[in-house]
Amino acid sequence: MIGLREVVLIQELKRQGLSVSAIARQAGLDRKTVKKYLASGLEAPAYSPRKPVVSAVEPHRHYLLERLTAYPGLSSRRLHREIRDMGYKGAYSSLTEYLRKIRPPVPKTYERRFETGAGVQAQVDFAEFQTVFTSEPGIVRKVWLFSMVLGHSRWLWGRFCPNQGLETVMRCHIAAFEAMAGCCSEILYDRMKTAVIGEDAAGVVTYNASLVALLAHYGSAPKACQPYRAKTKGKVERPFRYIRQDFFLGRSFRDLDDLNAQFDVWRADIANARQHATTGRIVREHFGEEQLHLRPLPAMRYDAVLTVERRISREGMVAVAGNYYSVPDTARRRVVEVQHHTHEVRIFEEGQLIARHPVLEGKNCKRIEPGHRKAPPAKRAEMLPAPPAVPILQRPLAFYGAVGERLASLNAKGAA
Repeated sequence: MIGLREVVLIQELKRQGLSVSAIARQAGLDRKTVKKYLASGLEAPAYSPRKPVVSAVEPHRHYLLERLTAYPGLSSRRLHREIRDMGYKGAYSSLTEYLRKIRPPVPKTYERRFETGAGVQAQVDFAEFQTVFTSEPGIVRKVWLFSMVLGHSRWLWGRFCPNQGLETVMRCHIAAFEAMAGCCSEILYDRMKTAVIGEDAAGVVTYNASLVALLAHYGSAPKACQPYRAKTKGKVERPFRYIRQDFFLGRSFRDLDDLNAQFDVWRADIANARQHATTGRIVREHFGEEQLHLRPLPAMRYDAVLTVERRISREGMVAVAGNYYSVPDTARRRVVEVQHHTHEVRIFEEGQLIARHPVLEGKNCKRIEPGHRKAPPAKRAEMLPAPPAVPILQRPLAFYGAVGERLASLNAKGAA
């Protein structure tokens, strides 16, 4: 069997004056084939249809249709084992090809959007970003965006953080609650370690005790989303792409503080001022209505305490959560007690408060309280008492002339 290309080649070689034998040699065909297509001219080769082949699966068609009608999700492997016991001798690939033709189509189910009432739920998650601060050129820094989105109005609050530690998570929660001037009835979390510790066989979720205590202080409670179901918290995950494309890309930041300052302006002027595509409402105006349904803030800000022991370094610094805080030069012990509050670090020596610092954002940052360092001791030469001033006698020139004459006369007598 040859194609139209070979037929055209045969006709072209004949037009050039080649014999049948020469055409056969050059085209790699039999002489009879060349004669046949020279006689038929430029007609595309026609082939008779193949005889239909009965599949080896066909005798089991009725059984397979019954099984698939009753249980559409039956696997091909399962059906292969069943009909093999009934005498099927064909290949597994033949069965899968046959099942693709007769398996009933799965009806498409539409997703139901889950909406929450005003003041009922907020969703929390982290997203990773990488940037190079202009204050540290050439150094790629990894930062994490903590984001909280109200489920009803889609009002957005966020802060870029150097880590995802428990202290950072708690500080961000407190700042978010204060920014919205209230709190929702529940907070929906992904399976992040700072929120969800584990889940037993019965499906009971164990939450981080510190986070539970913080939410209880504000009248809220944690809720874990279903595992491997990211769509259950899509209201907080979808904005991450929006933030990356509309705010983060194409900007430069001096440091973490500058990044958060620019982000706050963008949130207020762009993100929360836009018309949301799903609700069709201006986010800021919609939030104003939802704010009336939030739980009011307690009279006192939550102030959790994490107490640890730390050793004072040679430079008089104490390491807490990746940052360094100074202690006074008068500290006598090498090991001190550190109380890590949500917004403050307090250092105790033998039960006495010797230092307090605001919590530093970032890593490897240092803070030295000016009063913790004494003035350097004066040099030894400067510490010696100054000698008493001796008055300098002043004599007339005639005195020195008389002394010179006296010395000259003495020298003359000695020479004689």
